[in-house]
Amino acid sequence: MMEQAIARIAGKPIILRKLRIHPTIVVFLLLMVAIVWLSPLYRTAPGLMSLLQRAAPIVILTCGQTFVLIAGGFDLAVGSLITLVVVAGALITEGDPSMTWVAIATVYGIGIVAGCTSGAIVAWAKVPSIITTLGMLLVAKGIAMMWSGGAPQGYLPQNLRFFGRYAWRHVPLVTRMPVAVVVLVVAVAIMCWLLHGTNFGRLLPMIGDNPRAAELAGVPVRRYRMATFVISAVAAVTAGLLLGGFSGVSVDVGTGYELQAVSAAVIGGVVLLGGRGSMGGAVIGALTLYALFTLLNLIGFPEPLRVGVQGVILVVAAALTAERGRAD
Repeated sequence: MMEQAIARIAGKPIILRKLRIHPTIVVFLLLMVAIVWLSPLYRTAPGLMSLLQRAAPIVILTCGQTFVLIAGGFDLAVGSLITLVVVAGALITEGDPSMTWVAIATVYGIGIVAGCTSGAIVAWAKVPSIITTLGMLLVAKGIAMMWSGGAPQGYLPQNLRFFGRYAWRHVPLVTRMPVAVVVLVVAVAIMCWLLHGTNFGRLLPMIGDNPRAAELAGVPVRRYRMATFVISAVAAVTAGLLLGGFSGVSVDVGTGYELQAVSAAVIGGVVLLGGRGSMGGAVIGALTLYALFTLLNLIGFPEPLRVGVQGVILVVAAALTAERGRAD
């Protein structure tokens, strides 16, 4: 059997084997070629840094969602949590820069509580994650609406918007280095280490593939599952701080981001039913999805059709990853 497997792999061209690992890399590069061709802005290093700055929230959110997906769950509450973060930041600070760190500590506390609550309900009460997080979505959205009165109130002080808007000038090679890109690199590095460099991360595929077998093998399945929701919530809070800094206060700022994160993760090869995924795949999937949206904006694609395209992408990507899983 081993000899047959080796022969089958050796019989394929190297390029095809590499594409099988991360097929979305080719799609991403083709999209970037089209973007660069259509817009001179992205032919410069500052233009590419600006694209990464705007893509940072969805990349961070997708990486956090990946932990939940690999463990066999869903986190649909992250979009509403983003909205709650932005609304809370504005209402806590009331434009006062001295309250920025209080606001940041508070929203991260809210995120951790939300993640622990969702994780505990899924892990110990055995409620399906899609139902649990859908309920948490409604709770977070309701709190944001009630707190804000249903309309944007206040504004974020400049030192809180620093993370999403500010950029260092005259940086060698790139000329302009947004703070959001630095936050992106640090956040992805931490989550990559958690997923690929710790026993916790290495055991998540086992939990997603067969939780009963993992439990019998001595894996603390309940605690690990709860931890994935906490990581996802913390990633959502970080994405919310970047989005608030970049675009300001809105009660709709997080709308749709939960589905974008799932779509991006699936595009990057994360299996919806759990058991497989990588942080590199999540990053390239998120960048590919954002590049696609950027291209559609450049060619004047209507917003409603863009949402429809996202749905088609999710279905097709899920079908392709399922087919790859059967082939393996």
